[in-house]
Amino acid sequence: MTSSSASGSGPDGPAGPDPRVLCDTRALAGAPPVPAGALWKLAESGRQLDANVIRLAPGGRIATHTEPLLDVLLLVVAGDGVLGKGASQEPEALTEGSLLWLPHGSTRSITAGDSGLAYLTVHRRRPGMQIPSYAGTSPA
Repeated sequence: MTSSSASGSGPDGPAGPDPRVLCDTRALAGAPPVPAGALWKLAESGRQLDANVIRLAPGGRIATHTEPLLDVLLLVVAGDGVLGKGASQEPEALTEGSLLWLPHGSTRSITAGDSGLAYLTVHRRRPGMQIPSYAGTSPA
């Protein structure tokens, strides 16, 4: 499920995008379980953010990794799990309502508990793929 774009119109022509409710995260998390994956994605054109609601099946895991570029906010909307913080730190329990800041450069993993885990992530939108130009060369 993705959100849809909409913009308002004023007397002087098209206006900017209107604020609006995008989804009900509790309803998404309570829907019949899927093994894992994205339940919702922010898909508005011209957005500066990326956001997703992700579900992990019971015992499911996001492997240990380091995000070099982006800070991420993560909000647990259903279930429980564990946040791994790298080899040198103790894991931390996650429960519904836990709000996490995952700073860029940090090492982390997420493991769902016995009831699974659903969470919202929000971060700056990644730049699109670009083909670099090299001085002194011409296209083939």
